[in-house]
Amino acid sequence: MSHEPVWIHPLVTDAQGRPLDVMELRGLTVDVIVGLYNRERVTPQPLRLDVALFLDARQAAVGGRLANTVHYGRLAGELRFLLDACRFELLESAAEAVCRYLLAPPTDAAPHAHLHAATVRVTKPEALTGWAIPSLQVHRTSEEMVYRTEAKPFGHVDVIHEGATYGVYRLRVDPGGSIPPRVDGHTEGMELVMGAGLLMQGQPVGRGMAFHGPGVFGHGYGNPTATEQTVLGVYRPRLVLSEGSAPGASAPVGPGTLYYLPE
Repeated sequence: MSHEPVWIHPLVTDAQGRPLDVMELRGLTVDVIVGLYNRERVTPQPLRLDVALFLDARQAAVGGRLANTVHYGRLAGELRFLLDACRFELLESAAEAVCRYLLAPPTDAAPHAHLHAATVRVTKPEALTGWAIPSLQVHRTSEEMVYRTEAKPFGHVDVIHEGATYGVYRLRVDPGGSIPPRVDGHTEGMELVMGAGLLMQGQPVGRGMAFHGPGVFGHGYGNPTATEQTVLGVYRPRLVLSEGSAPGASAPVGPGTLYYLPE
């Protein structure tokens, strides 16, 4: 007998009333810091994520281009990154942040099909030590999402989600643009390189590489390509965009962590 949890999500239709196609990622489980209690803020525990993405997959079926659908391998890595970096206190915060990330407009560095809606379920299988398994399922549409974008000398910053103690942002670097090492006054940060061709401290950095700790603010990025490049960042405390950031001293680049599967 299968122990797969029952997975029910709404029927979503397009403007003509046709049921949209559904892409699912199920069973993404990561050991992370999640929860309110003292023990949960110290010891990682499993957090399971299930997502359903509502889209029209017909163009991808005919054209065979990943840009017309969702690259689920890279998406799985991006979701793992968010679960690692955000250290959510509540399931509600985790579900909302994931929905907002999924439904954000695509970037040049990470193109994908338009997503009309997303269903997200987050589960803490060991939180109650076997008494019960708490989970939360939410459904959001792209129409209800509003995102703030601010112009910067290097390009743009998209505000994806902001919690009480953290923020999730996309740093979009224009062709030929650069982000110098920064002094942001933050105690912690984690950044994921989403595109190919970006330079860190003048050296090529691979797609899917992530760097964390106070040293990330000493990393400078350069974009020598003809395509806008994107860095996904999670910062504590959240950014105050209107204040900008002062140039800082360069920090050595550590080995980083690869969040994408090898292609």
